[in-house]
Amino acid sequence: MAAKEPMVTVETEELNMNGADLFIQALKSEGVELLFGYPGGAVLGIYDALHRSPIKHVLARHEQGAIHAAEGYARVSGKPGVVIATSGPGATNVVTGIADAMMDSLPLVVFTGQVASQVIGTDAFQEADIVGMTAPITKQNYQVRRIEDLPRIVKEAFHLATTGRPGPVLVDIPKDLAALKTSFLPEVEVNLPGYRPTVEPDPLQVDSLLEALRHSKKPVILAGAGVLHARASEELLAFAEQYQLPVVHTLLGLGGFPAEHHLFLGMAGMHGCYTANMALYECDLLINIGARFDDRLTGNLNSFAPNARVAHADIDPAEIGKNVETHFPIVGDAKAVLQKLLSREVEGPVSQLWLKHLEENKVEYPYWFTEHEKFLSPQHVIELVHKHTNGEAIVTTDVGQHQMWAAQFYSFSRPDRWVTSGGLGTMGFGFPAAIGAQLAEPDATVVSLVGDGGFQMTLQELILLKEWNLPVKVLIINNGSLGMVRQWQETFYEKRFSHSIFSLQPDFIKLAESYGLKAYKVSSTDEAEKVFSKVLTGREPVLIDCRVNPEEKVYPMVAPGKGLHEMIGVKP
Repeated sequence: MAAKEPMVTVETEELNMNGADLFIQALKSEGVELLFGYPGGAVLGIYDALHRSPIKHVLARHEQGAIHAAEGYARVSGKPGVVIATSGPGATNVVTGIADAMMDSLPLVVFTGQVASQVIGTDAFQEADIVGMTAPITKQNYQVRRIEDLPRIVKEAFHLATTGRPGPVLVDIPKDLAALKTSFLPEVEVNLPGYRPTVEPDPLQVDSLLEALRHSKKPVILAGAGVLHARASEELLAFAEQYQLPVVHTLLGLGGFPAEHHLFLGMAGMHGCYTANMALYECDLLINIGARFDDRLTGNLNSFAPNARVAHADIDPAEIGKNVETHFPIVGDAKAVLQKLLSREVEGPVSQLWLKHLEENKVEYPYWFTEHEKFLSPQHVIELVHKHTNGEAIVTTDVGQHQMWAAQFYSFSRPDRWVTSGGLGTMGFGFPAAIGAQLAEPDATVVSLVGDGGFQMTLQELILLKEWNLPVKVLIINNGSLGMVRQWQETFYEKRFSHSIFSLQPDFIKLAESYGLKAYKVSSTDEAEKVFSKVLTGREPVLIDCRVNPEEKVYPMVAPGKGLHEMIGVKP
């Protein structure tokens, strides 16, 4: 990334310092207090040094569990999640989590072991070109070839992961470097001339946007996860209130604006609400702050915001104009952009007709569901979770129907309470992410809403709840199928349910009990009320198997190739 600077070193009396000790010291200098990982041959030297250090280590039972837990930790704490895995299959097992973090802009620093330097490229035992594999899904990756470079590379990795648009950085460390000794400790400073993220926006572009706002009759803000990453929720609220601007959220942006606020319209996109989707379709000025305009949000681009002039503020200039034509491009950190917008004020009549129209839509077209005589309604389960946690829980989800129901029916009033996999849509994410979230905020109520399919991908991490005494509440929204796959097969494939229905499942109650956890099964509203009131805010881990209507679908829905105004399943 940058020309190599001359190494500045100082003599040390610690003549026995080896590469592993140097690595641990580099982590400590970055303030790392917690590692997620799994040992193996290529990292044994590092683990030996870790044994002598004060850094805590979470031993996941699979590397995928480790990296998803690190994602949850990063999402809630704002600190980088740090992962360590061995070479070969250990490294390849974290690839999914790296791709997930790249898509959702989560700061991770991932360290992988590698075979010894002298046998790299010979197909040695447990060798894998993890640097080549992860080049497209990391902000940057490194392979350390000299022990003297290790402290510099570690410092650069943390700097890159946490600045600009956050993301994952991988550092590959050959096994032999851990044992090499050095009598020099580099004095490291980050020097990356080619990496200078733009934080402060161009004031002329801000002025252009405000001038457009002055003439707008139907403005709307689209707020994405960039608002959360920038810790800019207060500024977003102030900006919306200053000009009485309605606010729409992306899936990952939920919590960036209080859901109970009268200006909040809801989530937009494939399973967004009628009011939010129609606001994007009907607006004449769309102000995007920290969202990527991904396909699940926009639907058919030919009919997305057809009458709007578009402003797009983003820390990543590559996102601006990538999918949607942008009339007011603003490169910068969301917090800095909003602060600049607040520092300048324009006169302009707020269109009460526009706000009245949107309020009428909210009243007339809310999310809806029907109760079922035999099964729990999954939407009602989410409402009950909200009720019994006072809407203050950290909620993590897997991917599928339950994810959308959680986004629709658990109203978030605070930032950093919502942890889900957006861009990559990774099954198996939700439960390990809850572990990381609970470690980030030990006193919080953490509820992991998972499907019966995704939960079975990483359920081995249940042992960590017992091992670390983590009071995570695991709720399985159990419909006996891959629910979203089943919904698509019913809607678009003439009800050919090809391999989407589970004919056999484990007994989740006995499974949880085998891990030493309390577990309950609920099949009715009365049972759910009784159990939820008893355990959801307690300080011990619990698993609840919620038997829900297997035929329930997520509505509204924008079918593939359709515009946001062409939702199906809208019911007044």
